[in-house]
Amino acid sequence: MICRLLKRSISAPVRLLFVFCLLLTAYCPLYAQRGAWTRQRTGSLSWLHGVFFVDQNHGWAVGSKGAFLATEDGGKTWTARPRPSDDVLRDIYFSDPLNGWIVCERNVYQLKTKDDPRTYLLNTTDGGDHWERVTIRDADVDARIVRAVFSPTGRGWVFGEGGAIYTSPEAGAKWTRLQTPTRHLLLGGIFIDDNRGWVVGAGATILQTSDGGETWHLSQLLDAKGVRFNATSFVDNRLGWAVGSGGAVYRTINGGRTWQPQNSKVSTDLFDVKFLDAAEGWAVGSEGTVIYTLDGGLNWVPEPTGTTHPLERVFFADRLHGWAVGFGGTILNYVRAEAPRMRP
Repeated sequence: MICRLLKRSISAPVRLLFVFCLLLTAYCPLYAQRGAWTRQRTGSLSWLHGVFFVDQNHGWAVGSKGAFLATEDGGKTWTARPRPSDDVLRDIYFSDPLNGWIVCERNVYQLKTKDDPRTYLLNTTDGGDHWERVTIRDADVDARIVRAVFSPTGRGWVFGEGGAIYTSPEAGAKWTRLQTPTRHLLLGGIFIDDNRGWVVGAGATILQTSDGGETWHLSQLLDAKGVRFNATSFVDNRLGWAVGSGGAVYRTINGGRTWQPQNSKVSTDLFDVKFLDAAEGWAVGSEGTVIYTLDGGLNWVPEPTGTTHPLERVFFADRLHGWAVGFGGTILNYVRAEAPRMRP
């Protein structure tokens, strides 16, 4: 009946456009019950620099002046745990509910001697009740280490100023410095296994390794001059994204050999990014910025957050539960009742 009406009242070109739109709608994703970002109460005004969850309920957040928050109910309630240190806690990682690491940075004006290291690690084996200090041997005492990343099996890498990268294949028992082809500050990274990883930083730096860091290859991004990359996310050994200053988003489809810019539709600095699969990804940044994509970054959409505070880290425990942390004790929680599904 509809087809007969279309033939009588609409011209052929318009009919073709109408049919095309119907077909496009039939095969476009149906994003049912997409969730929203809401602020959780933390009772803290600390600048939160890191967040990590081992499942959708158990997580931790760390920040300035030793701030250490924990939750056992997905963030409905956050509890201030005894501070493992009075220094700045830059990053946190747990391999399971008991074993975890924190990257700590001391105030340069509080160092007692010239040999006192500015950066150190803390390790716990009881879920954060007790922490043991771990000093990275042979590290430059003045160098800042800002981030720690781990492979799925537990091998670790930490990195920061001066292009410094250290690795520990023995669950942190011993850290060894790796040679890198850059002196730029390194700010973000990811390893998808014990061998393949990427680290990004200032000066449009993107490093790639396929042997655990024994050798690194420096990507050349001619159109990214001046971009400070803050984070990267990969879903396999070929497909990945890097985000940075001025709303910069770049994607690679060949493991990092070449990168192409994407239009994030924002000009604010982006500090972290997480892709859940080849299509769905999230990025956070300054001024409370949250953007998401459902087509691999071809289209990015700003998401309302209700805050203008900088958001420094984003973490997803699974496809339905996410958190972002930042300035002023800010923790945002994302819960989606149902994952995106395709129309039949």
